[in-house]
Amino acid sequence: MPVITNPITAQRAILGSKALVQQPHLGVIAVTGEDRLSWLHSLLSQNIKNLQPGQSTEALALDFHGHIENIIRLVDDGAQTWLIVDRSGAQTLLDWLRKMVFRGKVAIADLQDDYQVVASWSTPVASPVPALVWTDGWSQTAQGGHRYGQAPTEDWKLILNVFSNDGAKALAENSEIEWAPADALTALRIAAHRPDIDEVDEKSIPHELDFLASAVHLSKGCYRGQETVAKVHNLGHPPRRLVLLHLDGSTHIHPEVGDAVVLAEDFDKGADAAKGRITSVAQHHEMGPIALAVIGRNVAVDAPLVVFGDHEAVAASQEVIVPQDAGKVANLPRPGLLGRPRI
Repeated sequence: MPVITNPITAQRAILGSKALVQQPHLGVIAVTGEDRLSWLHSLLSQNIKNLQPGQSTEALALDFHGHIENIIRLVDDGAQTWLIVDRSGAQTLLDWLRKMVFRGKVAIADLQDDYQVVASWSTPVASPVPALVWTDGWSQTAQGGHRYGQAPTEDWKLILNVFSNDGAKALAENSEIEWAPADALTALRIAAHRPDIDEVDEKSIPHELDFLASAVHLSKGCYRGQETVAKVHNLGHPPRRLVLLHLDGSTHIHPEVGDAVVLAEDFDKGADAAKGRITSVAQHHEMGPIALAVIGRNVAVDAPLVVFGDHEAVAASQEVIVPQDAGKVANLPRPGLLGRPRI
């Protein structure tokens, strides 16, 4: 299994649909039964009851406070619904789904040991034929969704191919197929403003990461966490926002995930003055060193930043993904002193 070791060459090979990327962190869950779509629709943030066979979509499992627990990629094949999830949170999701089975005629199967996921670019793997194909629609705002920032200028044409273990083995043994390392795909993901599980922590709500564009249907019925989604979107602002950072590459220092992001004017205070954290970082074949970070909403969009970690400080500038004014789309009039709306 030939692996491209140069990250720049690997990115260009991915973009040319000439290299695949293994996704060992992803696993598969299947839901069967006549109520599977309406049942999932009642639990998750996306409109799933109208999902057509072969159609790809994305949804979130939220807790009661609207915090993100799982990012779920879904495809229905007409007989069962396939859920591609991060393995780190798969057991939590399985436990919750099984507790909710009483709400519908469904059966849940954990297929994490039976299937493997491989990423391709633009087109599915041709041979061997995958058992399932999921197409990422991030570049367009999903029906019923809302994108706070500008649509990314960099293409994001990720396809996830799901193979049985035998199919994955046959793919790996094909000497004509080249493989790229995961870091190469991460660089392309950052450039496309695409959030993933790496950007999620215990406080994350969908608005902070622009997940309303791909994984939330704003006019569907009730689901766990919906009150927070609606309240922040219509009346409030998310407390944090996702940004792309262009990093100073002149020092040849590569920041790491978890490094603190501070205002340049607070340089002397170091990491104690952190306004956020690096969540993903990579060397892009055109942009150079770039990163995704989650920072406080009130950090000015043109504020010079510095990244601190177990290394020398690295200067950074922002490219806005989620703007400061995200949310509050209802635009309700503020009440006057006597509680009456101002005209």
